Amino acid sequence: MKIGDINFPSNPVFLAPMEDVTDMGFRLLCKQFGADMVYTEFVSSDALIRHVNKTKAKLTISDEERPVAIQIYGRDVDSMVEAAKICEEASPDILDINFGCPVKKVAGKGAGSGMMKTPDLMVEITKAVVEAVKIPVTVKTRLGWDNDSKIIVELAERLQDTGIKALTLHGRTRAQMYSGEADWSLIGAVKNNARMNIPIIGNGDVTTPEICKKRFDETGVDAVMIGRGSIGSPWIFEETKFYLNNGNLLPKRDFDWYINVLKDLIRKNVELSGERGGIIHSRRHLAASSLFKGIPDFKKTRVAMLRTDTMNDLFVILDNIMPLSEDA
Repeated sequence: MKIGDINFPSNPVFLAPMEDVTDMGFRLLCKQFGADMVYTEFVSSDALIRHVNKTKAKLTISDEERPVAIQIYGRDVDSMVEAAKICEEASPDILDINFGCPVKKVAGKGAGSGMMKTPDLMVEITKAVVEAVKIPVTVKTRLGWDNDSKIIVELAERLQDTGIKALTLHGRTRAQMYSGEADWSLIGAVKNNARMNIPIIGNGDVTTPEICKKRFDETGVDAVMIGRGSIGSPWIFEETKFYLNNGNLLPKRDFDWYINVLKDLIRKNVELSGERGGIIHSRRHLAASSLFKGIPDFKKTRVAMLRTDTMNDLFVILDNIMPLSEDA
């Protein structure tokens, strides 16, 4: 599979762009565990062209994480074109346009998945961005605005005609947010549309290696993107790639091994953002990590992790967590 001039192995697995999650520290760790491509957090075109420092900081990427995509969102042609040119100067491998974010502060203003209400404008923005930059442009979007307006099969053709090099589809409407189950049947319908010739990347509810393989097998998508299933569990990429390549599950490691991975993430974040900023970046991963699922009476420990302000104190808490018994 290729996106522009970038070659990927068979059945590639990507890290989805997620706000307050896919900062550089986490991207580097996911890359270390085998993610075939990683994406930055969402970059607001309006904030970028106003030179908001916090937004500009999201453009910082490392050669160690390549191929890496910067993802931008916005609601008008001019700001998206200007922002795209700024992003190109940061030298990402790919520029991705976010037409999928469902949160109110984005979609409610007509950006992100809010664009599902204005497909003509979505196509116009996409075409203008493709023409404005030299790097490959891709799009990530949803099935439609709500259950009564699932327009993605026709819309996918129109987006392809703008010159994008790949299309990522999250199997929900904007109205669903992240509730219910992702519908991969329409993702498969887009992939198997004879008119489509660009790579189709599927996204939504991929939380285990087995689910990932099932989605490849059932839909024929060119790549699968893992989002929430990776939060606090960057090893999911190693587990998934192993399963796809070997047909059996990677043996579980000792509990301390996983704890050390989370410590490595915290160290990376502290190195990149300072102690306080690094710990704040790490909290969402600690709160959501699958590693702690099922441990009895864990609420008190989770609260302590999320209140701790120093790396040393946080490591003491992690070192004293008792894993769930194999016999439990």
